[in-house]
Amino acid sequence: MGKGDRRTRRGKIFNGSYGKARPHRARKKTAEAKPAAKSK
Repeated sequence: MGKGDRRTRRGKIFNGSYGKARPHRARKKTAEAKPAAKSK
């Protein structure tokens, strides 16, 4: 287990892939970040 093992985090970093051991950062939703302003 190490750089050559794609099932580990280090192996995924070495291989340049993503998966369960190395998930992508969750993107924040723009709707939650910016509250809708009502104009009257």
